Amino acid sequence: QVQLVESGGGLVQPGGSLRLPCAASTSIFSIATMGWYRQPPGKQRELVAAITSEMKTFYGNSVKGRFTIFRDNAKNTVYLQMTSLKPEDTAIYYCNYKRIGVDSWGQGTQVTVSS
Repeated sequence: QVQLVESGGGLVQPGGSLRLPCAASTSIFSIATMGWYRQPPGKQRELVAAITSEMKTFYGNSVKGRFTIFRDNAKNTVYLQMTSLKPEDTAIYYCNYKRIGVDSWGQGTQVTVSS
């Protein structure tokens, strides 16, 4: 398994921005698909964004145009840039590392959007 460490969460006002980094403890990073998921209070975990080894990106419908996922393979890190945050973006955000034979999750970081 791969250890993933998320950071950057916190309390932000509606309309604000946050950037969440996720660092992976592996040298086998560039070939993995990296994803960000979130679990709002009382709801199931859902895909926020993902980026493949070919830099192809995917986004959940609710975040398209507001969130951007990108990766730095030299730092074994994936980022989620969040802008125009809304109260409904409040959730625990989890990082995911996926490649053949490996599916690892981070412990999550709390994002709260509130005035």
